[in-house]
Amino acid sequence: MDNIDELDRAILRELMQDARKPYKEVAEACGVSRAAIHQRVKRMQEIGAIYGSRFDINPQQLGYQLCVFVGITLEKGSMYDQVVAALEHIPEVTESYFTLGAYSMLIKLHARDDKHLLFLINKKIQSLPGVANTETLTALDQRIRRDIPIE
Repeated sequence: MDNIDELDRAILRELMQDARKPYKEVAEACGVSRAAIHQRVKRMQEIGAIYGSRFDINPQQLGYQLCVFVGITLEKGSMYDQVVAALEHIPEVTESYFTLGAYSMLIKLHARDDKHLLFLINKKIQSLPGVANTETLTALDQRIRRDIPIE
């Protein structure tokens, strides 16, 4: 973050509160012009400090009542790319991580109900070449969801 100065940090703090906040309001809060905000945001996108632009969707509103984390042990670590490529074709998988520790990978997925979860685990994930075994952890509640603080 050598390329991120205090003005950039102030802009990021404003946008983290509301990514759809008009640049005019961000500019007023930061004490600079709209053009300066536009240029700074564009530069931060170009260097990768800011990426993406999306709405967060509530899976429960779409009928997905279960949120689970699945620890996956791979047959060999070198099979990671192959397994990730296959997981990308399972739309219910919303996040994946290559990890150290008890599992080779950790994924997050959403299922409509227990029957759907059983299908996803048994028929979709455990049947993938390279997957040795899985362990499923069901999320009961989520209280904290935030970006890293901008200091």
